[in-house]
Order: sequence, then structure tokens, then C-alpha cells
Amino acid sequence: MLTHSGAPAVSDFRLAKLLAGIRERVPAVERLDSRYLHFVDLAGELSAADRKVLESLLQYGPADEGGAPAGELLLVVPRFGTVSPWSSKATDIAHVCGLAKVRRIERGVGYYATAARALDEKEWGVVGAALHDRMTENVLRDVAAAAALFHHSSPRPYASVPLLERGAAALEAANAELGLALSPDEIEYLDRAFRELGRDPTDVELMMFAQANSEHCRHKIFNADWIVDGAASPKSLFGMIRNTHEHNPRGVLSAYRDNAAVMEGWPGRRWFAPPGGGSYGGSDEPIDILMKVETHNHPTAISPFPGAATGSGGEIRDEGATGRGSKPKAGLVGFSVSNLRIPGAVQPWEQDAGRPDRIASALQIMIEGPVGAASFNNEFGRPGICGYFRTFEQRVESPGRAPFRGYHKPIMIAGGLGNIRREHVEKAAVVPGAKIIVLGGPAMLIGLGGGAASSVGAGASSADLDFASVQRGNPEIQRRAQEVIDACWALGDENPILLIHDVGAGGLSNAVPESVAHGTTGGDIDLRRVPSDEPGMSPLEIWCNEAQERYVLIVAAPQLAAFGALCERERCPFAVIGEVTSDGTLRVEDPQFGNVPVDMPLATLLGKPPRMTRDVSRLPHASDDFDPAQLDLRDAAFRLLRLPTVADKTFLITIGDRSVGGMISRDPLVGPWQVAVSDVAVTVSDYFSNHGEAMAMGERTPLALLDAAASGRMAVCEAVTNILAADVGRIEDVRLSANWMAACGEPGEDADLYDTVRAVGEELCPALGIAIPVGKDSLSMKTAWTDEAGPRKVVAPVSLIVSAFAPVEDVRRTLTPQLRTDRGPTRLLLVDLGGGRNRLGGSCLAQVYGKLGDVPPDCDDPGLVRALAQAITRLRREGRLLAYHDRSDGGLFVTLCEMAFAGRCGIEASLGESGQAAVAAALFAEELGVVIQVAEGDVAHVSEVLRSAGLGDCVREVGRVVEAGRVSVLDGGGREVFTASRTELRRAWSETSWRMQALRDNPECAHEEYARATDPNDPGLHARLTYDPAGDVAAPYVAVGVRPPVAILREQGVNSQVEMAAAFHRAGFDPVDVHMTDLIAGRVSLDTFRGLVACGGFSY
Repeated sequence: MLTHSGAPAVSDFRLAKLLAGIRERVPAVERLDSRYLHFVDLAGELSAADRKVLESLLQYGPADEGGAPAGELLLVVPRFGTVSPWSSKATDIAHVCGLAKVRRIERGVGYYATAARALDEKEWGVVGAALHDRMTENVLRDVAAAAALFHHSSPRPYASVPLLERGAAALEAANAELGLALSPDEIEYLDRAFRELGRDPTDVELMMFAQANSEHCRHKIFNADWIVDGAASPKSLFGMIRNTHEHNPRGVLSAYRDNAAVMEGWPGRRWFAPPGGGSYGGSDEPIDILMKVETHNHPTAISPFPGAATGSGGEIRDEGATGRGSKPKAGLVGFSVSNLRIPGAVQPWEQDAGRPDRIASALQIMIEGPVGAASFNNEFGRPGICGYFRTFEQRVESPGRAPFRGYHKPIMIAGGLGNIRREHVEKAAVVPGAKIIVLGGPAMLIGLGGGAASSVGAGASSADLDFASVQRGNPEIQRRAQEVIDACWALGDENPILLIHDVGAGGLSNAVPESVAHGTTGGDIDLRRVPSDEPGMSPLEIWCNEAQERYVLIVAAPQLAAFGALCERERCPFAVIGEVTSDGTLRVEDPQFGNVPVDMPLATLLGKPPRMTRDVSRLPHASDDFDPAQLDLRDAAFRLLRLPTVADKTFLITIGDRSVGGMISRDPLVGPWQVAVSDVAVTVSDYFSNHGEAMAMGERTPLALLDAAASGRMAVCEAVTNILAADVGRIEDVRLSANWMAACGEPGEDADLYDTVRAVGEELCPALGIAIPVGKDSLSMKTAWTDEAGPRKVVAPVSLIVSAFAPVEDVRRTLTPQLRTDRGPTRLLLVDLGGGRNRLGGSCLAQVYGKLGDVPPDCDDPGLVRALAQAITRLRREGRLLAYHDRSDGGLFVTLCEMAFAGRCGIEASLGESGQAAVAAALFAEELGVVIQVAEGDVAHVSEVLRSAGLGDCVREVGRVVEAGRVSVLDGGGREVFTASRTELRRAWSETSWRMQALRDNPECAHEEYARATDPNDPGLHARLTYDPAGDVAAPYVAVGVRPPVAILREQGVNSQVEMAAAFHRAGFDPVDVHMTDLIAGRVSLDTFRGLVACGGFSY
């Protein structure tokens, strides 16, 4: 092993934070320094020239001017038995640079601690614990111990489970030992199945069955027979969801049968290079829209950064693996967690239910998780432009139910939209002899049993199993795999991919059976052809691990060579691991030991184990005596603005690239002052038109503690009122992804889930004309542990997270909350779909006083939502609407504040109500509705359009824009009941974001950003052109009518080449796709170009 010391690894401000945390536990520690330490595993001695190349590669980062630091070494390295994403990339770079004798490069961080006295081993253990993530890293005390990073054990065979000898007891023992989460019915099914086969099962077969039939993969609860309060339901939960599509299938091209749903998009011009390289060009065709939203709750609870990163990565693969291959475009991310309890800023309503040590705190999740998701999206090259964030943790007394409700097991939502060619929406027929291929990264001993683990409540399994179920992300290799997929779909009818599945829960043990079962065929697999980074892995570990960035493809044998050439050009690893057979059996052979770890009929693996029956009863819901008449309005307002659910989300947004791909029309930041208040995210369909796609989110989960069905209806309607900010033609053009979360098995929760699904699937969505063609469930939303006080439990409310998607006719007509001050006198109108009921149950206002209330808001009349959609569409196209914002968390008060923040203006709000309780309810109720800004001269016309749509009783004027930078509220008698400067309100609203950013990032930068955001003299973004945009920038280089060729040069990891090519084409050039492998292989020479451009991304 070769060792190389590098640059300082950790910035000064991060070292200062680490040191402060350590000194709280071990005050004698006085100083902390850091260096990168590199470890190189060699196959032989390097030449002097090779050593020089290697050393130059490992010299990066800030210059080390201080020499070797003093102090005791604590060396933090990746957990033994794993390969870090950095190692994968660095080793690739070394090989590309000709360092063939380098087997692997790994990196650690050496921390050098200086103490005022000698520390004992226990104290050093405390210091080490503060410096590493125990789920992903080890701490070593000397450099030589890092050699264990490269230790490889000998291959191990499979193990048999003695079922024939010991019967079901053998299966029960394996169930506990391997963490299979098999139900008694499934154990009985397996006992019978293997007795019929006349042999003992292998551990590989049992793990494969557990993954393929886990709640995570098979959705047994949603497909179960339901009995509620003694009455049998005529439909399963999934049947109720399907009902929405049956009522409105128009425009949905694929639903429920693939990794993502697909709906019709606008016709346009898709822009891409021919596979293998050449000039970029356009293809006029329908640009259909795919949509998918996943959850990654369990891994994010255990290890937030990799859990959230691989959540986004897995969802991206779902999109790319739709049909016969497609292209992800833009992403969304969302989080629900328990109370943050920010150090130094714990809020008065933030109760603390405690937590087990094995899961991360809400604060840790929100510091690390969003960065994990953003980093994967950034490095892959997908902009993150939509999301939500909620905190909730509260003691809620309700007979028979768990007393603490919250999100100790968080919700981590990852989703997005993409595009697919019409001819590739359906997977092709799979025929015997076709090749089964693994595309992407190698197998690694990570993420073992994740499908089963995510089906168990957090804290209910052992810490070792929790660790084993967490994956690690390497977005750069997923980028390479996506480039191969893009090249395949660009071939149109010649696409070599017959079928593609992402490798997710269960690893190959789930993806391969799903793939071969598509054609009711079988498959023969050579286990040792599966690329692996650890030769000592057992057959179970090779077959069932959840190493990320992999796809299973089926390619017709005659097209294998052409497919291989595309992979070679992109430097994307692939392996032919077997072929499709006609006998209906999955057979996995292990030539290493000359045996067969899997020999299982697919009918047994994917057949029909006993269907679950859920016999459940309803329980009364909670309520309390929340009384708004006793509130101080100013205190209430400022508490609300600091509640993370309501507060500024900038710290979650600016960590991500929001423009890569060049197709983003509307991201979360609005107006010249870039305020994070947009209702909707909008992309363009192509580089040549104004058509596009929109996505928006809705969720109102605390309401479920009072009325679960109402919380579901409000989530759907909030998503609709958000997406109406975009130019959506008809409400029927909106499609939803529904993510359902519940703590099934907890008293009352199953019935609440049933009522929510029924309300949405059987009643509301059919009434709105909206289909739900895709979704996901996560039904183990509780955390259980035992401490010195005895058994503890925190249970999440039934939680429906809705993501809405729709085609957009004209992206230029998107409305924002930015109030306009350049259109003369204007008025603010509230369209109140709650009909003046102003119900405060489950509101943010109740939450910030530690209460719940009694009656929640609801969608009482779906017809009003349809009418709103119709009226807003007409008014938008008439140009009558200047600003638009929905009423949601925090009520009308927060809606108006956010509009004022975006427009940098004041508001004088006028309420029709008088009296403390009525005014508070009018200001803070979270009923459905929207606020629109209209010119004073258009008020009569706009009111008439709304009245003619059936909304006459819902409309009232609620205020006007004023130049003075204050937000004031007048009651029904014209008395001022609240006033504050906009700057003061903005400071409170952005405080949570500032504090979180200061904890996570450089505090000085966070302070500067906070000062800028609250500076009343900030001029905002403004442009002054210094050139004529109509001019021809290519003119000096071209003869008339001839486009000069320019090389759009890329290397593995580059992700912005397509938008770069579109820009150069628009400027008059002929952009040509050139990969570095083309130059190295001599397929292309730069002599033929008039220029080249190196594109952005995460390459070296």
C-alpha cells in the first residue's frame, strides 16, 4: 500500500465547529487540524513516470503551507468492506491516465488533535465519535491500519436452510437471523413450496423471496382485502386508486405497470446527437411526460446524507428505466421531520419526545439529508426545482392511540419528471436467447436487505441490520449509464433495449426476476459474471445487495455488439450475466463452487402467496381546546414566521443547481430579490418552443390527527391550487402521484389510511376529473425504542404527499406571488374556497402554541376547485392577473407576507371580521383558496368572471399594495389590529433558514446572506445589456450560409453538453458531439473544427 498526504481536508469554520462540539465533552482538547491521506493499492511497482502522474493527480485543493500538523492522529476512513464514491472516481481517473498497476485509490481524513493533557482511551473514543459517521466510516489510530481497506476475503458459498429436517422452525430462525420480515403466512407458503420441490431452500432464495415479496416491493397492504368496523370493503386500496384512472384515462399512456407513469405531452423538437457522435439535430415528435415520486424514509433516518442521496438517485433511475429507456429532466425533494430544536433557538412549542441512538435527529437529518439529495442531483446533472418541508412533533392525547405523534422516522420524498419517446413507452416482447445485462456500477456489500428493512418500523430491527440496509451513492457512474440509455433511445426504432429495470430494493434478486417475468419467461444467470468490488462476497451478498447506479437490461443477441460499442464510448461498465430462457425458472449458477444457489420457478417466487386481510377498527380522533380569542396577534404572527413549515426555505434551495439542462422556466426563487415562494416548478418541452411541463406539491399531514380523510382531500387540492399558477389548460390535464405513509398496525391508523384512500380515490379525484396513475406507499411510519423510562414510541400521522404534474401550453404565462408595483393602483382579491368557515384545527397556528384544535379545514365542494381552475385559466389568458399565491400553511397572513416579500412592497389588508377570535381565524386559517393581484380597473371584470364560474360567494377584496414598507391589518370596523415593517417580518421569516445555514455552512456566508435578504436597500437582480442580442455572433467566423463546426467536448461525468450544443446552434454554429474516448481512439480529430467548448459537470 502506498500512502500519500494531501491538502487540508476540512475548512477552518468546520474545524472550529467540530472542536467546539468536542470540547463540550472533552474540554482538554485544544486544537484540531486535518489532512487528506490517500491510500493506493498497487498490483506492482510504479515507474518513476507513473509515480509522478499519480502524485500530480493527488495534489488538489488548497495549498498546504503549514507542513505536517502536530497532534494525535485519528484517521477517518470509509467503513471496511465498502468502496467510497470518491474511490471509484479516483481509480477510474488513474486508469484513464494510464496507471494500469493502480488497483484502487482510497481516501481518508487525518484529524490531528492536540490536548492540554494526556487523554485516556475512553476520551479518545469520544473525540473519534465526534469526527465520523459510524454508519459509513471507521476511525483508526495509525496509518498502517488503513491496509484493511484493501483486504479481500476468500469467496464463500451459499448456506442451506434445513427445512426438510426442521420444518417451519428452520425458516423462522432464518427469518430472524437474516432480517427477512416474512409473515407467518409467507413462512407457511415457503414451507409448502420447497417441500413440493423436495429440497431445502438456500439462504439466497429466501432473501430473494423476502425482497420480491416485501411490503416495500409487493404493496401487500394496498392489495389486501379490507374489513373496517366489521364491514368488508368491495375494493382494495389499490383498487380505489385505480378508480381515478378508470374515471379519466384520457392522455395517460402508461399507468401502474412500469417504473414511472407516462402522459401525453406537447409536440416539439427533441434535441440530441446521433449515437456514436456527430452533429446535434432535432427530431419533431410528441414529447411525452413521465412522472415518478419515491420515498427513502428508512435509510434517511439511519444515515441522512447517503439515505437522501440514494433516494434521489433511485428515483432518477426509475425515470430512466421507464419503457425502453427515457430521460430525466427535473427533480423535486421533500422532507417531513420532528422538531428541529436548533441549538440556541429552541422554540416554545418544540416538545421533545426523545429518540433512540441508532437514528439521526431531526436537526441532523435536515442539515445532512437535503445536501445528500442535492449533491446527487447536482452531480448527475438534474436540477432540483420543487419541494416541501414540514416539522411536526407533538404530544396528542387520543384514546387508544400512541401519545407522541411526529416524524422520528422521516419522510424523504424524491421525485421528478422527464421525457420519453412515444414508441418507447411500452417495454418490448422478451424472447428466449435475449441477453440479460447489468449496466452501471459493481456489486458491493451495502444496502443488504433494504426492501425488507424499510418495511419495518424504525428501531424495531438491530443496529447491524439497519446499517446493512443503507446504500451509498455514486452519481457520476449513473450519469455514464444514463448517457448509454440516451444513446439507445436516440436510435428510435433501432433502440437495442427491449426492456430495462432499475436495480433498487432487493438488488439483482428483485430486478432480474421482474425483467424475465415480463415475458413469462425464465433466465439462466452466471453469478460470477456479476461485476463485484469484493471477491469475498457470498452468493447471497452478490445477488441481493443494493449497490446503486445499476440497471438490468434485456438486449436482443444480434444487437449486443452495437450496444457494447455505446457503452465503451461512454466508459460505462456492463456485463452480460445470462440469457432469457423459456422454461419459467430462474436459475443462478455459481461456477466458483460448481453449485446452483438459486433454482426457483418464477411462479413460486412471484406467484400468489396468501393474500393479506386487514380487519381494522376506527378510533376516535384527538382534539383539544385551542382558543384563538386569547392570542396576541403579534406574538402569533412572529411565532408562525419562525415555524420551519412556514419559514423561508432558501437553505434547502440554494444548495442545488436549478438550471442545468437549460430547460428550466420557473424555479422556487421568485422576482428580482429571489424569494423562495414559488407555487410551481415549470420546465420547457424543448429548446425551440414555449410549451412545457409543470409540477407542484401538496400535503397537510397534521390534519390527519383530527380527520384523516380531510387531510387527504386538502393535500390533493393544495397541489391543484399550486399547479394552477402554471398555464395548465384544464383541471383534467393534471395527473397526480400519491405517496401514502402510515404506521400500519398501530391502533386506529389502518382505518385512517383506508378512509383517506377512499376519500381521495373513490370520491374527490373522480369529482375533480383527475387521475392518479402512479404512487408509492411506506406503511411502517413509527419509531420504537426502550430507554431508562421504559418503552417509547413516536408514530407519524397518516401522511399523503401529493405531487401534481401537467403539460403547460405557454411557460411565459406562469404566475408568481411577486406583487407588481409597476402597474398602477391594484387590489388583492381572496378566492376563499372554505366559504368563510376559517377552521383552525390542525393549523400551524395551533401547532406553535402546542395545540391541535378540533375541526380542520376541508374541501367541502370539489366543484369550487374545478370552477377555480376554469376561472384562473381564462383570466390568465386574458392577461388580467398580476400575481397569484395559494393560501396554505400559516393562512392568509403568511400568503400576504410572502407576496410582499417577493414584491418588496407593503400591504394594507382589510378583513371583514371583528373581534379577536374572528380576526385570528380569518388571518391564520388554512382553508383552501388563492390570493390574486389585479389592476384596480380590472376588479369588476375579474369579479364577474369568478361569479360566472360559480365563485361569486367566495370572492372578496382583502387589501391593496402600498408603497410604505409595512404590512398592516384592519378589522371589519377599519381598526388597525396588526402592523409591522416588512423588513421586520422578513427577518423573522428568514431566521430559521439563516440559523440552519449557519450550522451547516460557513457562518460568515450565512450571516452575509441573511443581511442581504433583509436589507431594504438591496436593488435585487437587474440586467443592462451591453450588446445587441439580435446580432450574429458567429458572423466573423463563417461564410454566408455555412455553420462553422464546433466540438462539444465531454468526458465521463459531464452533464451539460446538450444545452451547450443548443446554445451554439442558436448562435449559428454546427455543434458536434465529441467524447474524449473518440479522441483517444482516433475516431475524431480536432483538426476538423473551428473551435471547441469544454462542458460543465462533475468530471475531472
